[in-house]
Amino acid sequence: MGMKLYRPTTPGRRSAGVLDYAELTRTSPEKALTKAIRKTAGRNNQGHITSRFRGGGHHRIYRKIDFKRDKDNVSAKVLEIEYDPNRTCNIALIQYADGEKRYILAPEGIKQGRSVVSGEKVEPEIGNAMPLENIPLGLQVHNVELCPGQGGRMARSAGMCAILLSREGEHAHLQLPSGEIRMVNCRCRATIGQIGNADHSNIRIGKAGRKRHMGRRPHVRGTAMNPVSHPHGGGEGRTKGGRHPCSPTGVPAKGGKTRQRRKPSSRFILRRRRT
Repeated sequence: MGMKLYRPTTPGRRSAGVLDYAELTRTSPEKALTKAIRKTAGRNNQGHITSRFRGGGHHRIYRKIDFKRDKDNVSAKVLEIEYDPNRTCNIALIQYADGEKRYILAPEGIKQGRSVVSGEKVEPEIGNAMPLENIPLGLQVHNVELCPGQGGRMARSAGMCAILLSREGEHAHLQLPSGEIRMVNCRCRATIGQIGNADHSNIRIGKAGRKRHMGRRPHVRGTAMNPVSHPHGGGEGRTKGGRHPCSPTGVPAKGGKTRQRRKPSSRFILRRRRT
């Protein structure tokens, strides 16, 4: 998928760049595989803001994605490649031999008319899903499960893939897109190939209005607020706050640990993404 650039008729258009969506074959979703989304605008059930700078945005319809790929040994044909407003990658509408339709994440190189299948022992071709214990070493995989039967959790965004490095006992060693090397149960399923729409990282928003369409409201700096609103607020003239960067509630914003120190899954991480 290529990029589309605009003529610099305005300052916003000058720096904007969008995808051309050339590989999409359909504009409207399969109605039976959708459901409505209720927006919260960052408020909780009491109406208090718990996530700042959110609200508005274009209405979205959620597409139900088959992350489990648990319909084994039944061939499915790719009918359409569609856009999904709820994720960075595109999705593929597939139809099984018995007539059932499902959405899956569209890998790089998938096209209309291709056949995909999932199962314990299937051919390691792009779009096929199988357990890690049966996937040849060195292949790129995506939509990887963390627990058997749970459904894909890792390597699901545009252009992402994990690399199957080795197997040791009942665990497989995966190199994740972040550089982290992690042990995953060999019975966990993954889909062969790399997620498509890798050019998504080249999108340039260009103007503030497109952020409002995404449901993002203006982000206000803490130093521009009053002292009652933020620890960085107030002061005569422009100041840096006089303290280390923090959130409105005083939680350190830079350099602090974000992962719990004693998390049970830490023993499965062989190399962290940050040394």
